[in-house]
Amino acid sequence: MAKKTTGPHTARQAKIQAVRKDTGGATNKIIVGAVVAVVAIIAVVAGVVIASQKKQDRVGTSTAVPAAAAGMGSGFVANKDVTLVDGAPTLDIYEDFQCPACAQFERIMGPTVDELAKQGKIKLVYHLKTIIDANFGVDHSLSMGNASMCAADAGAFQPFHDTVYANMPAQEGQGWTAAQTKGFAEKAGITGTALDSWQTCVDDRKYAKYVESTEDASNKAGITGTPTVMLGGTKVDFNQVSTAEALKAAVEAATK
Repeated sequence: MAKKTTGPHTARQAKIQAVRKDTGGATNKIIVGAVVAVVAIIAVVAGVVIASQKKQDRVGTSTAVPAAAAGMGSGFVANKDVTLVDGAPTLDIYEDFQCPACAQFERIMGPTVDELAKQGKIKLVYHLKTIIDANFGVDHSLSMGNASMCAADAGAFQPFHDTVYANMPAQEGQGWTAAQTKGFAEKAGITGTALDSWQTCVDDRKYAKYVESTEDASNKAGITGTPTVMLGGTKVDFNQVSTAEALKAAVEAATK
């Protein structure tokens, strides 16, 4: 029986088939890789869009700044309409509405701070922070900050602010209901059409971006804890200034 031999032509065809097979595999790998890359890009874009939408839902689209603030990131001057005494120092208070220690500060020092502000003995500036929101994955501090600025539009920031701190939730991160927040506005003296305007302001999240900007600005300034109080640009040491009388004395000493 004659043996089957492989001639030059047959060998050449075998090589061509092998090359085609190898090239086809590489092409398939390229196509699959390209498809995976496109899918990954789409996923990233979708993630960015979703994150952007969530942020918009959280802070809204308004870039409004309260009348008593110089701009985005600037503190809110609570006694802007009060004539200051000569040399009155600035008292900067950095607070988070959900902060238990801030509530304690307000309970001990709040009435004295209000008194000094009304007398024009200090320029009282609040910087709203949202640290606890980040810790618990909520937006209660942001929402209450927005509501407080809406109360400022009605001329009732201070009573609203004080009412919130007098009604702290039992646990950090728990926050307040919409009904409770509206009740705070009513206790602050906001009624009738003013209350309607306040509610619209709250629902539109008119000042949410502003509140977010004050958090960002204070972080950049190194203020990462609450309450932080600065008197005349110097941080107040609560170990030394632990009473209302001590605060009055510190303000008097800082008056130029």
